[in-house]
Amino acid sequence: METPILEGSWVRLEPLAERHLAALEAVAIDERIWRYMTTQVKTRDDLRGWMAAALRAKDGGGVLPWVTVLKSEGRAVGSTRFLDLDLTHRTVEIGHTWIAPGYQGAGVNPEAKLLQLRYAFDELGLNRVALKTHHENLQSQAAMRKLGAVEEGTFRNHYVMPDGSLRHSVWFSIVREEWPGVRTRLEERLRQDGALFGSR
Repeated sequence: METPILEGSWVRLEPLAERHLAALEAVAIDERIWRYMTTQVKTRDDLRGWMAAALRAKDGGGVLPWVTVLKSEGRAVGSTRFLDLDLTHRTVEIGHTWIAPGYQGAGVNPEAKLLQLRYAFDELGLNRVALKTHHENLQSQAAMRKLGAVEEGTFRNHYVMPDGSLRHSVWFSIVREEWPGVRTRLEERLRQDGALFGSR
């Protein structure tokens, strides 16, 4: 399954490709991005390895990786993916999402999520979209709640982090019945955030 281009008013999600490496290098090598991730990117070689793993996962099926582009600047500012896309049971997870710190809180993530959720529910006809995060990543958990996702529970000792510590994963989801309300709230939020994009 090919990764589609998803176009919003301010954000465009482009299929991740090797040609994006230099653009991502300009924003991705920042320890704040990777603090809660199971992968650490500290060098260009790390970033190349991260990209190669993402593209291998895509080739293996069930994964659709994107680069997040801020249209007004033509600049790659992050990345996100569909994981475990299951068209039989109509489920997917949105994950591996990161945004360069200078663009966090500027409306980029809400529009990216709206684009992904529209594609999941309205185009693919899915019934469930899941999200998960590190138990210590309170900012991410707050963002998921603000999105309208419902907290479902915690997978304890879910991952071993690069530093050897254990990560518990806090899971959230949005189901088809909740999507109309989530979409309305996101669209209203983006109307309010429009001034932020225009001022950049």
